[in-house]
Amino acid sequence: MPLTILVADDDLGTRLSIGDYLEAVGYSVLRAENGQEALKMVEKFQPHLIVTDVTMPRMDGYEFVRQVRQQPAFRLLPVVFLTARTETHERIRGYQLGCDVYLPKPFELKELGAVVRHLLERLQMIEMEWRSRSLISSSAHDTAMQNAQRFAALAPIEVKLTKREQEVVVLLSDGLSNAQIGDRLHLSPRTVEKYVSSLLDKTDTSNRAELMRFAIDHHLV
Repeated sequence: MPLTILVADDDLGTRLSIGDYLEAVGYSVLRAENGQEALKMVEKFQPHLIVTDVTMPRMDGYEFVRQVRQQPAFRLLPVVFLTARTETHERIRGYQLGCDVYLPKPFELKELGAVVRHLLERLQMIEMEWRSRSLISSSAHDTAMQNAQRFAALAPIEVKLTKREQEVVVLLSDGLSNAQIGDRLHLSPRTVEKYVSSLLDKTDTSNRAELMRFAIDHHLV
């Protein structure tokens, strides 16, 4: 049975092009023209992934994703924002609300397809891990313990940052470059990059976008 993707965009041409492409590569696609309609589809059909525009009538993408994330069943549902609103503060807001990837318009359908495939593969790996844990024992006690572990995995992870690392991550969240951060903290760009590398190691993230998402999720900024 194909995985289901919800595409929300008020532009008919965009909905059709994305939907046709995703169906051509093997997914089942739901289409919505605004956030209110998309929210109803999420609750009714429980898609495996959401691709949504930000600027939509009746309910924009930010509010749509915010309401989706309020429901425990959809806390891990992958979300891709497609939008022409690419300013730093817009991207930060998107990550704060829970999007996984922020793709600017115009975009390439092949890139979107690669992003969708990556997010769905990651989600399936998480689900397989949870399923394997649930098969360890069928007793009520063990099941309760496993559920507790799942929720514990979603709880904030304690990361100990130095004062300087905390200063760097806050400035990164403002969208500043290494040179700009160096000017603020009276450090060389090379030294700032060393702090960024240390932050990536401590948070087990691979790039700055993932680092910002981690920092937001775990209240480091």
